[in-house]
Amino acid sequence: MDKIREQSLKKHYEWKGKIETVTRVPVSSKEDLMLAYTPGVAEPCMAIHDDVNKSFELTRRWNTVPVITDGTAVLGLGDIGPEAGMPVMEGKCALFKAFGDVDAFPICIKSKDTEEIIKTIKLLSGSFGGINLEDISAPRCFEIERRLQEELEIPVFHDDQHGTAIVTAAALLNALKLAKKKIEDIKVVINGAGAAGIAIAKLLMQFGVRSLIICDSKGIICEGDPRLNSEKAELAKVTNRGHLQGKLADAMKGADVFVGVSVAGCVSKDMVRSMAEKPILFTCANPVPEILPEEAKEAGAFIVGTGSSQYANQINNVLVFPGLFRGAIDAKATKVNLEMKMAASVGIASCVSDEELSVDYILPYAFDKKAHAIVAEKVKEAAIKTGVIRK
Repeated sequence: MDKIREQSLKKHYEWKGKIETVTRVPVSSKEDLMLAYTPGVAEPCMAIHDDVNKSFELTRRWNTVPVITDGTAVLGLGDIGPEAGMPVMEGKCALFKAFGDVDAFPICIKSKDTEEIIKTIKLLSGSFGGINLEDISAPRCFEIERRLQEELEIPVFHDDQHGTAIVTAAALLNALKLAKKKIEDIKVVINGAGAAGIAIAKLLMQFGVRSLIICDSKGIICEGDPRLNSEKAELAKVTNRGHLQGKLADAMKGADVFVGVSVAGCVSKDMVRSMAEKPILFTCANPVPEILPEEAKEAGAFIVGTGSSQYANQINNVLVFPGLFRGAIDAKATKVNLEMKMAASVGIASCVSDEELSVDYILPYAFDKKAHAIVAEKVKEAAIKTGVIRK
């Protein structure tokens, strides 16, 4: 990892940025300028003035998405500021283009004020066909996304929440095939009750999980606990129906599935041994997982996935957001709804055939362009079917 970090820093000095603007039209003659700029450009301007929806047809707005952060929850680095988050946002933009052919631009907002961020994004929204929120800390990220979804008529998607949830659900669908377990019969434990953990819990329950316990840094989340914020308190009403109390080790006893979006080293071999037969562990803390895969396997884990490309079964949002936005844009979607998210999960899972499926291969690779195309197709179909599209 030290060598990768050193090489990456060297490359960033060489690259001086990972994206650039490329013109799509010729500007090499007087006629070119008259058509692309003045006086000819007045005509599309007035067409949009008469019907603002023409902006999706006469400009690149239709294919343009900002990757927006305030720099408060960047990777595993925490609150490092918007400028310091820029390399991540640029990287995300490069992946949008490479895997979804979506033109994405980094927007790093120098504010932590929820209302100010919402207002800024709303004021900018006329330039874009969708909004990707990134690395904004909880619980503000929930309010920012909710308000923007209500007040804008373009797709708004917080990738740290829903991208993580979608790919985790896809991994679980395939892992359960191998373990020969039904989703409605399993017990799931999630460690980490921030943006990702809460979104994963909600989506897994939509897929049929009935028994689910969430833990935060203080232990098991239980209804009635006065320390819970509004998001955790709301989720506590539908999880941990046995009202179990205690620490993570208590929650993991008899669990079929562990999902970690938390901190390195918080799971021991004894915890893995206490789980049900054929335990499935998705240990996604970065850069070091909750328990190393080799240790989890030694303790009896059946399937292990991590957030790292170092190990088998990388559970990576990259499998989600390029295809999801490609599908949403192509459908002319006005939002990203539950059906579109579930369609993305099923699409990702379907990319690994029953013949290919193994304990070390439950998800397609992040650079598999076929997988991104399938996600786009499934999301587009779901958007059209549920009617969340511009007429």
